[in-house]
Amino acid sequence: MAYLEDQGLRPLGAANGQSALDLLADASRRPCAIVLDLMMPIMDGRTFREEQMRLASLAEIPVVLISAYANLTEVASELGVSEYLAKPIDPRALLTVVRELCHPPAGDPAKSG
Repeated sequence: MAYLEDQGLRPLGAANGQSALDLLADASRRPCAIVLDLMMPIMDGRTFREEQMRLASLAEIPVVLISAYANLTEVASELGVSEYLAKPIDPRALLTVVRELCHPPAGDPAKSG
């Protein structure tokens, strides 16, 4: 998170999926993207994503999945995420993906907002 802050972004962290859902319940704190790890205590990433997709107000927020799972491509497809990155994460790659999701090129209606 510190790297993203150093690059001028304002990330908001949550220790687990339930905490993230609690933070997202505040409509004034809606992020332009969610960076989601599959391995978390209390509520794992898969369960968080399932809950996110059930809530209309959160379902449209794009998700970048990060994981060390060997079958990451398959899991990312199952979860319908926008992007995915394998651990260990290259911070520059994460920054690029987040910037693309949060600040799409002009004229790209698929990623507006």
